[in-house]
Amino acid sequence: MPDIIRLLPDSVANQIAAGEVVQRPASAVKELLENAIDAKADLIRLIVKDAGKTLIQVIDNGMGMSETDARMSFERHATSKIRSADDLFSITTKGFRGEALASIAAIAQVEMRTRIPAQELGTMLRVEGGEVKLQEVCSSQPGTSIAVKNLFFNVPARRNFLKSEAVEFRHIVDEFERVAIAHPEVGFKLLHNDVEIFNLHKSNLRQRIVSLFGNPYNTRLAPLEESTNILVLGGFIGKPEFAKRTRGEQFFFLNKRFIKNSYLHHAVQSAYSELLPKDSFPSYFIFLEVDPHTIDVNIHPTKTEVKFEDERSIYALLRSSVKKSLGQNNISPTLDFDQEMGIEIPNRPKGDFAIQPEIRVDKSFNPFKSDKQNADIPKQDYLKNMDWDKNYSRHAYNQLELLRQEEEKKGLESSDEQQTLNTTWDPESENEQGLKPYQLHNRYILAHTKSGFVIIDQQGAHERILYERFLETIKEKKNLSQKKLFPESIELSPSDMVCIQALMPELNALGFEIDLFGTNTIAIHAAPVEMMDLDSTGILQALVEEYKNHQSEFRLDQSDYIAQTMARKAAIRSGKLLSEAEMNMLVDQLFACSMPYATPDGKPSVITFGLDELNRRFKK
Repeated sequence: MPDIIRLLPDSVANQIAAGEVVQRPASAVKELLENAIDAKADLIRLIVKDAGKTLIQVIDNGMGMSETDARMSFERHATSKIRSADDLFSITTKGFRGEALASIAAIAQVEMRTRIPAQELGTMLRVEGGEVKLQEVCSSQPGTSIAVKNLFFNVPARRNFLKSEAVEFRHIVDEFERVAIAHPEVGFKLLHNDVEIFNLHKSNLRQRIVSLFGNPYNTRLAPLEESTNILVLGGFIGKPEFAKRTRGEQFFFLNKRFIKNSYLHHAVQSAYSELLPKDSFPSYFIFLEVDPHTIDVNIHPTKTEVKFEDERSIYALLRSSVKKSLGQNNISPTLDFDQEMGIEIPNRPKGDFAIQPEIRVDKSFNPFKSDKQNADIPKQDYLKNMDWDKNYSRHAYNQLELLRQEEEKKGLESSDEQQTLNTTWDPESENEQGLKPYQLHNRYILAHTKSGFVIIDQQGAHERILYERFLETIKEKKNLSQKKLFPESIELSPSDMVCIQALMPELNALGFEIDLFGTNTIAIHAAPVEMMDLDSTGILQALVEEYKNHQSEFRLDQSDYIAQTMARKAAIRSGKLLSEAEMNMLVDQLFACSMPYATPDGKPSVITFGLDELNRRFKK
């Protein structure tokens, strides 16, 4: 049998490595920014065109490289960060594998210009598809400039898998934010298609957060500080009243490296357990400092997953520190035994007291007589003759007046008759569709059919109705808008502005009229008719949050996503009491939908019970 195992060529091996390191333009941005940080730069510029597909350029003022180092940097496993295997357990730099530049150069056209500050001239290299095409001496600024052009130019299949420009640029912004938050002592600039998105000056952590996410965050944050032999904690946590329905700004940094850890997230979430609703998530920017020998960051190509030596202790310290910060900042209730719990009684006012109210009784009213026999009692005159303004509050008078008006209405059933109406049904009164709806626990609609009955989730049913209506509206662009008396303005962070601009065509087709108002502000001039009674500002902010946090999971086009999200936000909620007319309308509209039996996200909206199943359950 002939030998079948062969050593792969370097060009193929580099592309395989690139598949792990560079999955999209944001991956290249991450590696280049981290290299600039490791080079001890204090000013970094990121220039992007076409969401990184055409150009990604990182310019720093760091240490630079010699001619030999510049050439060696594009070789696989060539690095200045580690020397032996033992160094893997004491890593303090961002990179250490020596794969980033080699992987990027294997799938792009790369041009590097670098110079050591002590030298007058620098080095320029051009690498294309992993091959060095040109190396020469050049004039350049101190530091390093790397331009990555035409990413995946030699791997067209990988390029075809990239998402839209808005989605890819959002991923770039995410990586930029993670590096910028971890290093507030470094100045950063981000330009996309020659438009400046961020210009971050050297500052402290709070100022850096405010610069990235907007001025409102200055009042939404509470400091977090704790120091032990195992762990040093710092950063900020969000106040509970500003928690979001989606996972908002949640950042963990371990030794200034961004990490993802669901176990630590659970520690923070449990510290808020009694302060937040079940479906709300707090914001946090938490920095953890531990001994590098007690962690392992070499378990995933992206280096965002870390293994702790004593994870349970880290969990307990983090949870208790967050609870302590919430208590110290008067966010969570605490017991203060030094405070006297006495009741302060105000001093007696001078002068005469107000006249005490008189109690008057209608002696002519007999509760044992029928309503018709009591109808002759002049109730209205009796109420008017009493001095209600002096003796009782206006609120009490209004309540009694409403009760009186309800009693005088003709044709109302008695309370016993009304209760019987809600619990029984006459089959002869069945409508044309065979449905007679009843509401169960203000959440479900029970509808009788000729072959059994159905139970409808009122919120899920309304989501399905609105989803199909919004989707058709976006495609046909014929929705009705309602002008607002005064435009509503929303101040957004630069990254949120990127999202809202990407969603603008579909939102305007849906019936919104949104204009840019300044650098990071939008103005809402009109909203869809279906949403006039809702908070347009809150809906748009929630839409942006979900777009940011779930865009990598989208398997739908943008119109479908917006229709789903808007339907979920505008639908009636479980717990809302519906009239019989409203239930009939909801049922009719649901079964007129193309897919009435499921919500837009695939959950059941209707459950059917037939007579055969009922007979079986009752063993008939």
